Amino acid sequence: MSLYFTLLLGSISVPLLLSFDKKVAFYLSWKWVLPAIILVAAEFIAWDIWLTHLGVWGFNERYHGSWTPGGLPIEEWLFFIVVPYASLFLHYVLRAYFPNLALGDRTFKFLNYGLLALLAFLLVVFHDRTYTAYIFAHTIFALLLGLFDKRKTMQTYFLSFLLILVPFFLVNGILTGSFIEGEVVWYNDAENMGIRIFTIPIEDSAYAFSMIYYSLFLIEWWKSKSRLS
Repeated sequence: MSLYFTLLLGSISVPLLLSFDKKVAFYLSWKWVLPAIILVAAEFIAWDIWLTHLGVWGFNERYHGSWTPGGLPIEEWLFFIVVPYASLFLHYVLRAYFPNLALGDRTFKFLNYGLLALLAFLLVVFHDRTYTAYIFAHTIFALLLGLFDKRKTMQTYFLSFLLILVPFFLVNGILTGSFIEGEVVWYNDAENMGIRIFTIPIEDSAYAFSMIYYSLFLIEWWKSKSRLS
């Protein structure tokens, strides 16, 4: 079993088992969660294949299996199912135990507009860095979605994302070379800002934020449509 697959298995095992917890009952949302994850994964995987082809990042054969459909290790395909599932599970756990936990309207708008301004500035400055431009454009779109979402999903998500960052930094840290020799996933620093949190390119945080939020937005949108029907 490859290191990459082992990390994915460890990431999904507890959230999957606890999906049947009575208070959270996450399994009852699978009819929205799974299609949302798959739709978002399809878009991100397409970009992943293209950016791997461009040499923006790549994979260490030492740490993944031999099956590489589309030029990506099969573990990388599974990443786009496992990580969003585990992250969304944490979001809904937080909502179940702290249902009123959310940013106030003024705080949310201040934070959202501030991030939009910062990312727009960085996008202009680093427009020639492929990874930076790609993911900051994605994140700007996610923030705009959150700003105009009448369900106010992002006001809770901002807080749950702080919880999501804990396992994210652990798993992604290992993937990018923390605690191991070499990396599972290597990055071409000519295509990013070259700023790392430990071994993790800072853009990865924006990557996780936008990828997870897209799924969350779809889930909450479909849920609201279901209640109205």
